[in-house]
Amino acid sequence: MSEQERPPVTVIGLGAMGSRIAEVLLAAGHPTSVWNRTPGRADPLVAQGAVRASGVAEAVTASPLVLVCVLDYAAAREILEPVAAEFAGRTLVHFTTGTPQQAREMARWAAGHGIGYVDSGMMATPPMIGKDGARFLYSGSQDAFERYRRSLELLGTAEYFGEDAGLASLYDLALLSAMYGMFAGFFHGAALVGSAGVSAADFAEQAAAWVTAMTVGLPYDAEFIDSGDYTTADEQTVAFNKSAFDMIVQASREEGVAVDFVAPLQALLARQVAEGHGAASFARVFEGIRAGR
Repeated sequence: MSEQERPPVTVIGLGAMGSRIAEVLLAAGHPTSVWNRTPGRADPLVAQGAVRASGVAEAVTASPLVLVCVLDYAAAREILEPVAAEFAGRTLVHFTTGTPQQAREMARWAAGHGIGYVDSGMMATPPMIGKDGARFLYSGSQDAFERYRRSLELLGTAEYFGEDAGLASLYDLALLSAMYGMFAGFFHGAALVGSAGVSAADFAEQAAAWVTAMTVGLPYDAEFIDSGDYTTADEQTVAFNKSAFDMIVQASREEGVAVDFVAPLQALLARQVAEGHGAASFARVFEGIRAGR
């Protein structure tokens, strides 16, 4: 990147994520200003060449691009509200995890003050940032995103989802839901085989291969969901899978393993069968989940 392609950038919030973001931008040659409520958090970055801002106003006015990575949206608003006037004409990229509605509210606040707003979902741990495998989801002002795309791509793969500022958060939380469901399923399975003295390491070897193989079925299930037609000749019906969950729950109880994770899924399947959907594709469970809206 040329000097013109390395605009000054400010990073507000120097926890593990914010500090790593600042490190990557510094290493790429971006003039970088930093600010944190606890000033000492900036010391390692200053040693690497960052400029320590004495206050939020100085941090904001130091750069056309301001990246915020703090605890939550309430903390972000508390920090930024007093300097809203100084923010006008700049771009705010918000890396704080929150809900889609919080992102949309923040976007409305930014628009009211003439601030270009981009929300982000971070699909990465701090050590991953700036390396292959890091993935960042963005939504909000397309003009602002495109203006600074090359800088944002230094952090990881940058995917833009649209002008609706809540979309990045929506995808972020949906992907985390899939991840946590997988991990919780692994933990439950490890507890189940652990009742017979099997190590978690041995089970992990089996589970990794099995779960990886099963992911090829996701597009197949998605076709049922998107069409709304769950008619199937496949044996993988709601009723078939309810029987499997009945056995999982029964075996868990027999082996003294808690059913907190699997019992709600058993109940969801039982409700589908009771409503007459036992012969439908297993993917119809989606409708039971969506009905909670």
